[in-house]
Amino acid sequence: MYDLAIIGGGPAGVAAGVYASRKRLKTVLITKDFGGQSIDSLGIENWIGTVNIPGAQLAKDLEMHLRAYATDAKTGKVIVDIKTGELCQLITKTAAGFSITTNKGSYEARTVLMTAGSHRRKLAIPGADTFEHKGLTYCASCDGPLFTGQDVVVVGGGNAGFESAAQLLAYCKTVTLLNRSANLRADPSTIASVTAAPNMKVVLNAVPKEIKGDKFVNAIVYTVDGKDMELPVAGIFVEIGALPTTEFAKGLVTLDDYDRVIVDPRTQRTSVDGIWAAGDCTDGLYHQNNIAAGDSVKALEDIYIWIKKNTK
Repeated sequence: MYDLAIIGGGPAGVAAGVYASRKRLKTVLITKDFGGQSIDSLGIENWIGTVNIPGAQLAKDLEMHLRAYATDAKTGKVIVDIKTGELCQLITKTAAGFSITTNKGSYEARTVLMTAGSHRRKLAIPGADTFEHKGLTYCASCDGPLFTGQDVVVVGGGNAGFESAAQLLAYCKTVTLLNRSANLRADPSTIASVTAAPNMKVVLNAVPKEIKGDKFVNAIVYTVDGKDMELPVAGIFVEIGALPTTEFAKGLVTLDDYDRVIVDPRTQRTSVDGIWAAGDCTDGLYHQNNIAAGDSVKALEDIYIWIKKNTK
């Protein structure tokens, strides 16, 4: 029986794991891999304390940091039992706590912290897979500076699309936003402020058809009223939504209309006593690596107090 089971190996999961080890909580951390979505970023410039770091290096650093504390240096006792290459499939309530079932086994824990993140909706068009991370990206705050002085496209007309465009306008020569329908889904005030920029353009009824390039992206093809249009660009930022990784907790904790875990922002507690959640799988207003790590530490502090109060 573990004190705590952490689901996920991104910044939130690793932050919780490090804090759990320092508080000597017997913990199991279950993750497919380390790094989360940021593993795909060419250069992350907003990870506090590091000027610029490739996503792959961040993943290595996160794993190294956790493993440095996973085993007590003096006694050799494992504090955080790291299970990599495993996917959480189901969490169920038990008399003693919770049972976590993965594709490789099951684990029992008194408490659970969900930090499984989310996964981006991807463009299902020719060239999207070929040029992913070669000009096609999903994070303006991470990769925007890489396209300084260049022409870029944002795909998606919701708040996320316009917020990405707003960030890119500070770096890029031009930003063109493609929206599939005639109606934009972003807030009117956001639309007004972003479209006021002279280097910003919005194209309605624009359906992405193909991404072209050589070693990197150099153009996107889209259709408007059945007519093909080709736009030369250096970068394509996809903002067509993200899906929270919460399938394993459906029917257990309360989710919002987008399947995100509803949490108390003061403690990160969910609707179920003994389960907390942090990061992109929650209904938190903002989702960033630093926020995910901070919320996870907040949750861990509350988990520690909960365990001590409930220990007989």
